[in-house]
Amino acid sequence: MSETPVKQQNTTAFYGQALASFAVALAAVTIGIYSLDASGWIRAFLAISVLYLTTSAFTMAKVIRDRQEAGQIVSRVDQARLEKILAEHDPFKPVV
Repeated sequence: MSETPVKQQNTTAFYGQALASFAVALAAVTIGIYSLDASGWIRAFLAISVLYLTTSAFTMAKVIRDRQEAGQIVSRVDQARLEKILAEHDPFKPVV
């Protein structure tokens, strides 16, 4: 019952695809804002909004990942406690 959890790791291709996708999306938005037929203030506001959205997305992803990892640790500790109790339990031992 003492299974060693397999550490999940992304492949290099998946990491590269995610990085490329982010770069293409950010470049597309930057080009779109730059070529927008609007005043400089409007373009600056949109650029700041995109930066804020990007940092918020990174923060949200980190918080979700941290919560998931914390849940896995608690689950492993609870599983270890249960295994210890079951290993120490003797069903034929008389109750005093």
